Amino acid sequence: MSKKLRHLLGISGGKDSAALAMYLHNKYPELYIEYYFCDTGKELDETYNFLNELQAYLGKEIIRLRAAKNSHKDPFDYFLSKYDNFLPSANARWCTKNLKLEPFEEFVGNDAAISYVAIRGDEKREGYISTKPNIQSIFPFRRNIWSMEILNKVLHNENIKRIAEIYKNMAPKEKTERILEVVLEPKSEKNPFSKKLNLLLDLGISIFNHVVFEFLKNTNYPLALAENFPLVSNEDVFFIDDIFGLFKKYGVSIPKYYNEVEFEVDGKKGKYSRSRSGCYFCFFQQKIEWIWLYEQHANLFKKAMKYEKNGYTWNEDESLADIIKPERIQKIKEDYLRKSKNNATALKSDKLIDILADDTVLSCVNCFI
Repeated sequence: MSKKLRHLLGISGGKDSAALAMYLHNKYPELYIEYYFCDTGKELDETYNFLNELQAYLGKEIIRLRAAKNSHKDPFDYFLSKYDNFLPSANARWCTKNLKLEPFEEFVGNDAAISYVAIRGDEKREGYISTKPNIQSIFPFRRNIWSMEILNKVLHNENIKRIAEIYKNMAPKEKTERILEVVLEPKSEKNPFSKKLNLLLDLGISIFNHVVFEFLKNTNYPLALAENFPLVSNEDVFFIDDIFGLFKKYGVSIPKYYNEVEFEVDGKKGKYSRSRSGCYFCFFQQKIEWIWLYEQHANLFKKAMKYEKNGYTWNEDESLADIIKPERIQKIKEDYLRKSKNNATALKSDKLIDILADDTVLSCVNCFI
């Protein structure tokens, strides 16, 4: 590992990573952050336009990373031919590996790096965690900014004495006794990891972060190279509404594919949009999003259809040609209206971004963070 510590933030073209870029740019201007975008060559025009707007706001280049740099083909098309036209799917995400992860890790090289990940406080997922020891992920929007790997080491029973000593030197006197009670009780079935972590966070997020940072100084993790790290004092937590609040606060428009478009079926009106960034033919799209693509970007839908051949389809159960049959479009819209109503009641929100995201929690987070 080199002694250079880089700060990196991947821009997906979606709302969360853009909001994180704006947030860090304004709150922590002392951090020299490198912004990058892994370009598959198959993004919506709205995504590329948004990247240009965000780049202008940040006053700094968003570096475009592309796989297959020496090929005349778009990165996706290049690897598709290598996989004998086998389309990627939830069970075979070769697109993520080749178009996102490998270009990023090549970009980092052997430098020690902090990778800032835009997972919100209301999301229950971890996101991309590199297997390379020189890349460490930080989650500024969450109550807990550390990865599970770090937390498992910090709260491992073997490190109880070390963590207790650090807390003794850092914790405020009025909280020290209670904190030490929590720290010194080993993890067990009666005292599981999640309980211990949440108790320590309840007793002071900033204190906990400072303790973790101090612990890391004697490890080989990238943050061991930092003399200080301003985010250890951060106690902000961001939910979905807060993300949109950041766009409003900083005067940046959200990507236009989030804009809700009205449709009508059998006299009933509804709204649809795209739920997140990614290739226009992403196999994680809901059926209603495919209909959105067909009705809002017919040329791209036709291009997506051309990829379906030799029995390979974007959806496991039907082809795009079947999806756009009039009776099928009507059924998809009817089902979506019904699900939207049920989800809005369950989520206590009628925002499409909430409703759609709730149905796509299994999506590939490496593309969308």
